[in-house]
Amino acid sequence: MSFDFSTLAANHSRVDVKEENRRQGEATARLLATNSYNQTLFSFASSECNISGPICEALKCLGDPTCTYIEHHRKLEDRMNDLLAKQRQLKAMKRDVELRKNAELRLGRCIRQEVENWLLEVQTVNGKIQNVDEKMQNVSCFSRGRLGKQVSQTVEEVKEIIEQGRFTGALVIDDPSTAGVPFQLEHLEGETAVIADIWKHLMSDEIGMVGVCGMGGIGKTTIMKHIHDQLLEETKSKPLFEKIIWVTVSQDFNIANLQEDIADAMNIEDLPKSEQKRAAVLRNKLRQIRHVLILDDVWEGFVLEKVGIPEPISSNRSKLVLTSRLKEFCKSIGCHEIVEVPLLSNEESMNLFLVHTGHEVLKVPSLEKILGDIVRECDRLPLAIKVIASSMKGINDVVEWRNALTELRNHVTSVKDTDKKIYGRLKFSFDRLKDSNIQNCFLYCSLYPEDYRIPRVELIEYWIDEGFLEMGSRQQLHDRGHTILNRLINNCLLEKAGDDVKMHDVMRDMALYIKHLHFIVKAGTGLEELPSKLEWKKDVERASFMMNKVSEIPLSLSPNCGNLSTLLLKKNMSLKRISESFFQHMHSLSIFDLSYTGIEQLPNSVSNLETLNALVLRGCNKLRYVPSLEKLEALRKLDLRGTGIEKVPKGLEMLANLTYLNLCTESLKELPIAILPRLSCLQCLVLYVKSTCIKMNGLELARLRKLEVFEGRFNELIDFNAYTKSIQCQQLTSYLLVMAPLEAKFNVKQRVKGINCIYRFKLLNVDSNKGRQKAMLLASGLQGVETIGLKRNTMILEVCGDLEMEPTEIAAKWKKGGIEVQLVDELWDFTFLPMKYVILSGCPIVLEQRDNNRLFCILLE
Repeated sequence: MSFDFSTLAANHSRVDVKEENRRQGEATARLLATNSYNQTLFSFASSECNISGPICEALKCLGDPTCTYIEHHRKLEDRMNDLLAKQRQLKAMKRDVELRKNAELRLGRCIRQEVENWLLEVQTVNGKIQNVDEKMQNVSCFSRGRLGKQVSQTVEEVKEIIEQGRFTGALVIDDPSTAGVPFQLEHLEGETAVIADIWKHLMSDEIGMVGVCGMGGIGKTTIMKHIHDQLLEETKSKPLFEKIIWVTVSQDFNIANLQEDIADAMNIEDLPKSEQKRAAVLRNKLRQIRHVLILDDVWEGFVLEKVGIPEPISSNRSKLVLTSRLKEFCKSIGCHEIVEVPLLSNEESMNLFLVHTGHEVLKVPSLEKILGDIVRECDRLPLAIKVIASSMKGINDVVEWRNALTELRNHVTSVKDTDKKIYGRLKFSFDRLKDSNIQNCFLYCSLYPEDYRIPRVELIEYWIDEGFLEMGSRQQLHDRGHTILNRLINNCLLEKAGDDVKMHDVMRDMALYIKHLHFIVKAGTGLEELPSKLEWKKDVERASFMMNKVSEIPLSLSPNCGNLSTLLLKKNMSLKRISESFFQHMHSLSIFDLSYTGIEQLPNSVSNLETLNALVLRGCNKLRYVPSLEKLEALRKLDLRGTGIEKVPKGLEMLANLTYLNLCTESLKELPIAILPRLSCLQCLVLYVKSTCIKMNGLELARLRKLEVFEGRFNELIDFNAYTKSIQCQQLTSYLLVMAPLEAKFNVKQRVKGINCIYRFKLLNVDSNKGRQKAMLLASGLQGVETIGLKRNTMILEVCGDLEMEPTEIAAKWKKGGIEVQLVDELWDFTFLPMKYVILSGCPIVLEQRDNNRLFCILLE
């Protein structure tokens, strides 16, 4: 069912202050009569009249409500004394609980959620009492009754909290995270002898360190995941080990990060800053418990003592397991036993292949020999078998299988380097994608750091910007993006990771091998400065330095990269300045992502990037200046969400090809008239709906006929009416429309329910355990929060849930509490949600219905 916006507009067309509420109520009633809405909720405001003076006695005859009011009025002081007494009792109880909690806490234990909730309730009610106490200082005769009622209610609330705080059992429980979380296991074919061998060594008191070696893609990580989960299962029935610790090391190894990862896995708080002192803390903690420490994907040797890993010996009965491609690394670290993972047998190879193609292929006549030949070409390597088999799934034509065999043989012989033979086999599946755009979509994933969980929508947005998804409506482009992702996952070229995707490290190596002449990728490597001019190859097309610690791009760096089309510098939070000369030779730059950096102003040379297609500055909250965009006629995307700009960039009206414009920032003071109609290609327009500065012209907005996604606020009914009439002629798939006078106060997140968001904040002034606990406590007190997490090595606090507050509001609130933060990521965006919301002011009614499985809601405050 569609909503009749013209009827709504007609009923709001006259502005008669005295009759406004009455007419709105009548208009709503008519709407209900003509539009069979599923649910209607009327809410009526009630007013309270406080009466004081000599006539109170006479008013007793009016009944219980008045008598109750008089009681509140007369006994205010007595009840306030009761409240303060109860507060003292509550504070004493809180101290006792905290002492018990601290005494019971130790490694591998965490506070019961019931206790955490109670402590938060105590904190909340103490705030209420302080507020009441402040009101008592200035209470008037006319407000005594109302305040007395509030005091009485608070006394009852405190009594209830006191009863809830009488904990009889332990205040802490075993932390599920310290017990280890089972992996989502892949199918494991064969390798039973290897698993039995590793398990034997883990159960032996004579062997403390075990190395698991084998070439990339042979299944080392998969084997150890099965071992890890088996240890967890065995520990349930008999306490073999107190803790199972898993840490992925990867190529970009450094001691500090490894120390942090081990500390995170063990819930060790407040690590010292120096490596030596960190090592001492880790060594002490690890010696206290019998543990298994699994270090996956080790690429170089290191000294255990420097990290803080005590050498496992028979007396402590702990174990250390390493997985590595090279036996030498395991030897150099000191492994007592080294288990080499062999290639699969021919029979195991065929079984694994059939798991991924389906056994139906065996029913196809004349296919048995070709099938056997293809499996042999996989060279008994599990990753190659899985990927190649997945690319042939659903194919029953013998001719196509024969052709695939020829192509696979050609791929294998084309790679001369023995160490890279696997890339030839994997590239076979890559080439079978056929479509160059889909291949580019796959290769693009290698621009992210190794082992990084890539958000699907973020990746699809990149693909749209690059033109990989061709042209179409935004809904069509996102649908195509998700379809491609599903195909890459089904072909085992990407892995599913919850709602995100991941790239296997060997698949990423293969992608970078394919594009080694055209990609520079140093993402998430801890880089503090960009590569020197000589390291920028002339033929480079895409460069990714995201998620590093680069603080400045100096005058001396002006890479001669005329073919560079993509530059990703996002999440270099320390980056504050870019020199004017940096872009001098980047004549082909199309995508420039500087989001979530500390940049304060863009260099004027950005104005000359005439080929720029996407300029992404999201989350640059210190950014005050963006140079003229007048020459950037090719620009299709401009994202200024969460920046500190007060004026729209000069030349915005010249961007006739712009399809995406995000100006959702509370600092913006104005949106000059006549700009929007000139941006006739806009498909997505997002403005800050709580802004009281930006005046939206409904007639101008109505001229944007291609708009699919819109988020904005109208201050005048005439503009709201003009735009709502035009919606029926537009293709809006998602919108958030707000009609509210300048003085109106409202909370969008409280109204628009069911949208989970993830905010990641960098803790700026916290360097102690106490400060981290305070930050976590503040985060846990947010309305709608579901999960929180803190990564200590980066000091990133992640908050997830159906949160009611904007990130800027959260940051401002925490600052008052002494915790300063910077938003570094925001995984919530209305622009990608097919939801329809209208928020109006002045009507006490809420209408809600489902239309084609989309929530359509009118909220009239």
